[in-house]
Amino acid sequence: MTHTLHRRGPYESLINDFVLFAIPAQGFNEKGSIPKLTKFFDIVIKYDPVNFGDCGTGNKYGVGEKGIRENITESSVVHAVFTDEETMEKAMEEVKEADLGMSVIATGVLDAVDEIAKKVGIERHTIEHSLGIWGNTNLLPDEEILEITTMCGHGMISSNLTQLVISNVKKGTMTPEQAAKKIAPNCHCGVFNPERAAKIIERIVSEN
Repeated sequence: MTHTLHRRGPYESLINDFVLFAIPAQGFNEKGSIPKLTKFFDIVIKYDPVNFGDCGTGNKYGVGEKGIRENITESSVVHAVFTDEETMEKAMEEVKEADLGMSVIATGVLDAVDEIAKKVGIERHTIEHSLGIWGNTNLLPDEEILEITTMCGHGMISSNLTQLVISNVKKGTMTPEQAAKKIAPNCHCGVFNPERAAKIIERIVSEN
């Protein structure tokens, strides 16, 4: 899975951005996976993620916790977003103990995720890296906008919407937190980190 790999920004921002998600392997172990994915969701939701979701159903800001739990299917990909290493560690440890038989992916700064994995007794076997954006990058929005839009790996967060809410924050008609929550529903999978987005917006406004 690569949709959480393209997050951009300085280390100081990315170090507080973790995604943990579970997915069945279609054609191998999707049969009977609904209770396992539901268990995964019940575990991660205990740790108060700032966002969560299922690729097929929606996210925290769209359908909410009940809507996701009741609509998990054998093709679901269930996500949770955390903002600190300690919480990510607790969630990963409980998922490991549950031994659900599902593929579980942890996204974040490599050295932080690696350290968490060692603490909970997981030996990582695969690492995926984004190689960045290739092509005519002059057509891309500014880097500070990309820090926000790339938190949705399927490209469902509009740079125009992002610029609009930043403008509203500058005008004083919206707080950075409100701006981030305005953007969040558009990331259908629920991997967008609204807490990090609010901090980025606050930084952008203070620097301009």
